[in-house]
Amino acid sequence: MVKRTFQKIGVEVCPLGFGCMRLPVRADKKIDRPEAIRMIRSAIDRGVNYVDTAYYYHDGESEEVLAQALADGYRERVYLATKMPIYDLTQDVTFEMRLEHQLERLNTDHIDFYLLHCLNHDLWQNKVKKFDALESMKKARAEGKIQYLGFSFHDDCALFKEIIDAFDWDFCQIQFNYVDTDYQAGLEGLQYAAQKGISCVVMEPLRGGRLADSIPPLVKNELPQNKNHVELALDFVWDRPEVALLLSGMSTQQQVDDNLTYASRSAAGMLTEEERAAFARAAEVYHTMPLVACTGCRYCMPCPFGVSISDCFSLYNATVTRGKKKAGEAYAALTGRAELCRKCRQCVSACAQHIDIPAELEKVKACFAE
Repeated sequence: MVKRTFQKIGVEVCPLGFGCMRLPVRADKKIDRPEAIRMIRSAIDRGVNYVDTAYYYHDGESEEVLAQALADGYRERVYLATKMPIYDLTQDVTFEMRLEHQLERLNTDHIDFYLLHCLNHDLWQNKVKKFDALESMKKARAEGKIQYLGFSFHDDCALFKEIIDAFDWDFCQIQFNYVDTDYQAGLEGLQYAAQKGISCVVMEPLRGGRLADSIPPLVKNELPQNKNHVELALDFVWDRPEVALLLSGMSTQQQVDDNLTYASRSAAGMLTEEERAAFARAAEVYHTMPLVACTGCRYCMPCPFGVSISDCFSLYNATVTRGKKKAGEAYAALTGRAELCRKCRQCVSACAQHIDIPAELEKVKACFAE
């Protein structure tokens, strides 16, 4: 496996990182721990050396399961990344309290790559600045509890640049794929960070799985035809020299095996100009098709009234790709339909894509009522 390097800190990593937000689950939605542990260890045994989780992934279970996976000597073989739930901070819930809980959960004395989670305008002004989180990060590093300082980001490029310029970051994490080059930080942000010597970790390279095998036929027709659609989407990210690694949230052993194969063939500058032009055409087509730009991250869940928000949006989008009849049949069988929405707007502040969820659920309801 050819390693890639974080510019500023010189750390070498496998181009594929294991994201622990979409681990295999049982029927009760709890993580299938034996299978998740087996998958994570199999990836590490084959060269993956960066694993990423967060405080609330899998309703707080992800960090605990990852700690179990990293027992028996596996912790020493990887760079461990997790995220401060910056949205939790109050006068009573401090940075230090959350960090200590994470160290306990992860059964480690330090975290290698530590991120302020999901920064946007509100969190930057009303949490990071208000509670002096940047000073808390520096203090934790001085104490040896965290090593490299970063942030994950979901907002516009202007704010991304402001945050990059506001602190001596070691790295950052952004959403980037071939249909999101002009969205949020995008390509402009990726290149801006690189100019400052800061490499990016990329999340959502498959846009929540929507750039896998379910992409619309019109988009498929524009893509290069020499590889499957998952590998093509990952190659688009790996082509960028500014990217230190991409994260994949893997739910099956087959996904681990396939992604490791794709990673072994990856390199910066791997695409031809013809292939890059094909991705641009595919993105143009794609942007005319989705009805809601939901990535299925489920940060909006659980809904207090039982709406299965991402499922509603997935089926709504599927009216374009699968037809309204088939999507409608699946929607009719859904227990958490849009009709349950009470417009409390709790979901809106949690949405990483800044979707007006209640307004879009009204469209879902109207669509399937026809």
